[in-house]
Amino acid sequence: MKVGCIGLGDIAQKAYLPVLAVQPGVELHLQTRTPATLERVGDALHLPAGHRHADLDALIGAGLDAAFVHAPTDVHPRIVTRLLEAGVPTYVDKPLAYELADSERLVTLAEERGTSLAVGFNRRHAPGYAQCADHPRELILMQKNRAGLPEEPRRTILDDFIHVVDTLRFLVPGQIDDVTVRARAEDGLLHHVVLQLAGDGFTALGVMNRLSGSSEEILEVSGQDSKRQVVNLAEVIDHKGQPTVRRRGDWVPVSRQRGIEQAALAFLDAVRAGEVLSARDALATHELCERVVRAVDERLA
Repeated sequence: MKVGCIGLGDIAQKAYLPVLAVQPGVELHLQTRTPATLERVGDALHLPAGHRHADLDALIGAGLDAAFVHAPTDVHPRIVTRLLEAGVPTYVDKPLAYELADSERLVTLAEERGTSLAVGFNRRHAPGYAQCADHPRELILMQKNRAGLPEEPRRTILDDFIHVVDTLRFLVPGQIDDVTVRARAEDGLLHHVVLQLAGDGFTALGVMNRLSGSSEEILEVSGQDSKRQVVNLAEVIDHKGQPTVRRRGDWVPVSRQRGIEQAALAFLDAVRAGEVLSARDALATHELCERVVRAVDERLA
């Protein structure tokens, strides 16, 4: 099975390549336009010269069975379009694109070509978060905060807050009937944003503070007089009377703790089985993010 990796930045090197490089039956091919990086990463993985490609045409020409796209978001539309037109099942880092119209076009193209398109919402596969799906969820609260990082709203929301949006959508126990956005933005920079999703019997709150004084990610789900809390994807605390704490094992790799390994392997398993994956649900997350962007922009106007 020939698998291409496009873009060799931090997320590819730290999270995906360590998983892909050890999979039985996977013939790994790399592509980047930076020769020094291609050589260094290729050498580290002991890949032959024929598995290292300086341009996308050469990589596609190798006869890929699947591809992982870890290039910058700005070039996602161009790269993913080329792969889908070539009939290559494609897994791409979130977001699909910064502009909703581009994301819609890519999802439609994949469906028209009958080719898998998956978006890397790894938190759906993270063990701590997956366990929350089995807990009562009358109230959901997720915080993903940063220190000293007020940034331009669209990129902040699509690059970072999108994880909060998708996790809430993944965990809400019913149809969303109400969407409310609150935000503080100043001088063109987003300071904080709060998203509320509500439906019959549940409320979900997503919070991001870019000036919180610390970097943290905390998820809480509660209902029926019990609560489950996940801290930084590593520690699960169950509250029902006396708290019970479960911590990540010392030897659990970060890629598995964060759900990246599981997401990548699920994609490869689907390709092997001939299953065509749809990104239509991922598009719904992008559509909701666009609503958040527009609400923030209204406050900046």
